[in-house]
Amino acid sequence: MTIRVLLVDDHKMMREGLRALLAPATDIEVVGDASDGRKALDLVRTLSPDVVVMDVGMPELNGVEATRRIRTEFERVKVVALSTHTDKRYVHHLLEAGACGYVLKIAAHDELVRAIRAASLGRTYLSPEVAGSVVERSTHPHGAGEVSAFSTLGSREREVLQLVAEGKTSAETAKEMHISIKTVETHRRNIVQKLGLHGTAELTKYAIREGLTSVDE
Repeated sequence: MTIRVLLVDDHKMMREGLRALLAPATDIEVVGDASDGRKALDLVRTLSPDVVVMDVGMPELNGVEATRRIRTEFERVKVVALSTHTDKRYVHHLLEAGACGYVLKIAAHDELVRAIRAASLGRTYLSPEVAGSVVERSTHPHGAGEVSAFSTLGSREREVLQLVAEGKTSAETAKEMHISIKTVETHRRNIVQKLGLHGTAELTKYAIREGLTSVDE
């Protein structure tokens, strides 16, 4: 049985490289690729892949939010995160969003193949470098006073925060999210109140720290 795979990464060279790496695996077929989370959602709807290989830090809609939406809308579709980050926050955010795998980009290509095959069978695969943080999390589920954007903000608020951090105006954000400018400004006020942050610079630093965007500080 062939495993249909969708590749999602904001770097074209990475997507092309992944295609080449997966080509020798006769049981895996790359059916498409996308450069951001929004395009990934559209392609999942049209291509019906079995597994999505998802980059974490992407513009427009990050890998965590895209994973959450894919898993909500298409329970059958599995997601394997592919990331440069070993920070346990990124691992936890992706797994909580519904990913069943987390592979580091520095890993050997056969590790990604194993993760895709495991995902297609409904199993979990984690790179050895991040597996320890998951064990720690299961032993100590929630640290005292632990707060993150994913527990404090709603999904649409996180989306607005990412776009604000990426320099989008309220009008551009409204167009991107298909909502009114007034709704965008309401979300932004709520974000400021919940986080106690003021100004685009503070919001941007917070968004980067929480893994909502990959823009440079």
